[in-house]
Amino acid sequence: VQLQASGGGLVQPGGSLRLSCEASGKVYSRNVMGWYRRAPGKEREVVAIIPTHGNADYRDSVKGGFTISRDDTKNMVFLQMNSLNPEDSAVYYCNIWQTSGSYWGQGTQVTVSS
Repeated sequence: VQLQASGGGLVQPGGSLRLSCEASGKVYSRNVMGWYRRAPGKEREVVAIIPTHGNADYRDSVKGGFTISRDDTKNMVFLQMNSLNPEDSAVYYCNIWQTSGSYWGQGTQVTVSS
């Protein structure tokens, strides 16, 4: 399974970005797709996950500002990020977990700065 993420960039505090990630290859019908991030000098952390069936889950610091969604007809996952602040700056990675394993995209840089 290969993942291709896009949509990162430079945005001012309070701004918005939308990340997209497309999965290709042998994608199972049941899986969990998600977004993670790693800021300089910090460990990678989960941002949001969404299963094929079920509710999305978010880390506390992004609740109310970020929304994860998916389009299973295209094997895509999205992350709408609103009200961004400098602490959200990081490399964002998309992930898909299914019974064959866990797969990662290449990462896309998000920088929140004035």
